[in-house]
Amino acid sequence: VIKAMAMALMAVPDANASWTDSAMVKHKHADVGVAVSIPGGLITPIIRHADEKTLSTISNEMKDLASRARSRKLKPEEYQGGTTAVSNLGMFGIKDFAAVINPPHATILAVGAGEQRAVVKNGEIKIANVMSVTLSTDHRAVDGALGAELLGAFKRMIENP
Repeated sequence: VIKAMAMALMAVPDANASWTDSAMVKHKHADVGVAVSIPGGLITPIIRHADEKTLSTISNEMKDLASRARSRKLKPEEYQGGTTAVSNLGMFGIKDFAAVINPPHATILAVGAGEQRAVVKNGEIKIANVMSVTLSTDHRAVDGALGAELLGAFKRMIENP
């Protein structure tokens, strides 16, 4: 999901932006924050340059960041900034939800639980793993049309890696 979101941001560069008090900032790389539950709240460690990393590198880095987040050993530069975020409640069986944007991000992707469903593919009923995602956007930087374009790019990336 992290890699697919990063690649979607590269495919829709106008959505790879942040809103600040002084200006809108466009980013060259996808720095993807991932919400991690810690005692007393959430923290969002950042996978920097996720667009340039392999899935295994992202997975290993995320495991390390999440572990250090839970033990409160992250450095500020490991959770400050970023261009977007991902929040996953799927592991709790939540099908869909809306996530709140973490400034300065302009977008956040809420990921629901995956489940097997009957789908029609090429005129045949097949069983497929399906998940729900919801994109929240700060319309000052990413309006609804641009958000839809980003979500479409994410869908293409996640369905055809």
